[in-house]
Amino acid sequence: MNEVELFPGYVATRGVGALPRDELLNHTGLEMLQMMIDGHYPAPPISQRMNFVLTRVGHGVAEFRGLPGARHLNPLGSVHGGWAATILDSALGCCVHTLMSKGEGYSTVEFNVKLMRPITVNTGEVVCEGRVVQRGRTIAFSEATLKDKDGKLLATGTETCSIFPIERLAG
Repeated sequence: MNEVELFPGYVATRGVGALPRDELLNHTGLEMLQMMIDGHYPAPPISQRMNFVLTRVGHGVAEFRGLPGARHLNPLGSVHGGWAATILDSALGCCVHTLMSKGEGYSTVEFNVKLMRPITVNTGEVVCEGRVVQRGRTIAFSEATLKDKDGKLLATGTETCSIFPIERLAG
């Protein structure tokens, strides 16, 4: 695979692609995501399209960094709210992913976004941090914030995820 620059300063050394399905049976979610960050797996294709990348994971937490650009603008010239929703959804889901045991999968049931400030091409790099509020046997709840380089809150999100055996994930 070829290296791909996701945005300035962030390179996916293994290109972009999905995690190998058989590996999901052999590693925990936290192990898989950490190996992605460490360059053992490709970055998800959406990272390249949306200019954001997973930068840190821990037990029940996930951090993304992103750089909204001109290709993310709405007709009024500000960054489309869908860009903020997408990076929030990624952090909200990946923090849940860190709590998956070997062979477990998850899927978003619903998520909610609150946009606090406009995001523009001049906003610069942003940080999105997600954390799990509660994980049960079949449902997990998470929350996330999206902030600019000065720590100003741009948006927040919450999410509910369904947890199930990975074999139930459509292939």
